[in-house]
Amino acid sequence: MTLLLLIIIYLAFISLGLPDSLLGSAWPAIQPGLHVPVSYAGIVTMIVSGGTIISSYFSSTIIKRLGTGLVTAISVIMTAAALLGFAASHNFIWFCLLAVPLGLGAGSVDAALNNFVAIHYEARHMSWLHCFWGVGATLGPVVMASFIKEQGRWDLGYRTIGLIQLGLSVILFISLPLWKKVKQEAEAEEEENGVELSRSEILKKKGVLPALFAFFCYCAVESTSGLWGSSFLVFSKGIAPETAAKYVSLFYLGITIGRFLAGFVTMKFSNHTMIRFGEGIIFIGILLLFLPGGSFTLMAGLLLMGFGCAPIYPSLIHETPRRFGKVISQSLMGMQMAFAYIGATFMPPLFGAIANATTFLLYPAALLFFLCLMVILSEKSARGAQES
Repeated sequence: MTLLLLIIIYLAFISLGLPDSLLGSAWPAIQPGLHVPVSYAGIVTMIVSGGTIISSYFSSTIIKRLGTGLVTAISVIMTAAALLGFAASHNFIWFCLLAVPLGLGAGSVDAALNNFVAIHYEARHMSWLHCFWGVGATLGPVVMASFIKEQGRWDLGYRTIGLIQLGLSVILFISLPLWKKVKQEAEAEEEENGVELSRSEILKKKGVLPALFAFFCYCAVESTSGLWGSSFLVFSKGIAPETAAKYVSLFYLGITIGRFLAGFVTMKFSNHTMIRFGEGIIFIGILLLFLPGGSFTLMAGLLLMGFGCAPIYPSLIHETPRRFGKVISQSLMGMQMAFAYIGATFMPPLFGAIANATTFLLYPAALLFFLCLMVILSEKSARGAQES
């Protein structure tokens, strides 16, 4: 029964990744029909991110009332409805309105599933599940591109992904008895472990604030690396745009392969060791970007940065109930997801504005800055949790 539920969760993680990169890949085909500037994709993305941050932060209240299974099913059906709505929309206002349920659904399901897996499954599954999210994020643009190339219709791409999400929501509703059974076992454990705390009380616990900002810094590193890697290579290293795009894909390849391999390595090492291991590899990767070497050095640097990012996020998530207890884990998980999304949403544009006004040579320096902050905060969080 536990294995069956785990398979459903794996499907849910693939499904989670499917819509995440759809807008970027489809926007060049969508934008002319909406008669809006190209930059308006940023408005839709910001609305989605805003909804995700809000629903992540407050997800524990809803999950406590409805349960992880029902919240996951409702969240997926919200994203399915939003995606099917996109497919039928030919007006920018509708895209903005539908971005709200898409963001709200994504935030709740992310916090719910991550906490559920962190409590009930081993660290290897957390790494593999996030690897499978990458599979979904990779397949989404592939599906969209095939419909645009063969039929010239982006709406069919959204409709297909929306129907896949709808099918998953049906499976999730059918599987609700499985979730309820595990929830009862979890509640019994929580009664043994302590009392629930409010968000303000959780924030006062030693190690919690550094943990939140460690998530912020990690997502700043990952998002800034991916978004501005090509610009750094083109404007600072004189590499052709099409070649730069291929180099940056090595960063994402490193994350995907790294998370698959990390699942095996976690059988031998603790979450904290995996986090340190990843931080060290990112450091080496960034150092390579500083060197005056040629293409090989740059490619190796980006690949290592992705490889280093791979174990950090799943290990930080999986470590949450172990550092701070299962009782507050769900509330804290939602807050961590919110801080992660804030870092991913606001830090890349901030770096872009700074680099645009100065130089993209700052790219490795900015990544090194966020990496150093993450190392300090992660260590401080571990020590704080140990002392409390």
